[in-house]
Amino acid sequence: MSHNYATPLTPEKRLARVLARIPALWGINIERLPDAPDAACWRARLDVPGQAAQAWTTPAPTMVDALEQAWRQARTLMA
Repeated sequence: MSHNYATPLTPEKRLARVLARIPALWGINIERLPDAPDAACWRARLDVPGQAAQAWTTPAPTMVDALEQAWRQARTLMA
């Protein structure tokens, strides 16, 4: 009997998924905030060619979360 259960995304799979969505010409900036609490110490931004510099994301608990926030910001900019 086969089962069709979805496997949860690991942090590595989430990172690969978001990096695959970002065009190669866009710059990626990721920063770890040294004085921030561990609950929110990462922020990111994407540099889209031909657009003004984006603002940094709000601090996020993981690098992947910050990068996904930056992707959402850039995507709304392009829409």
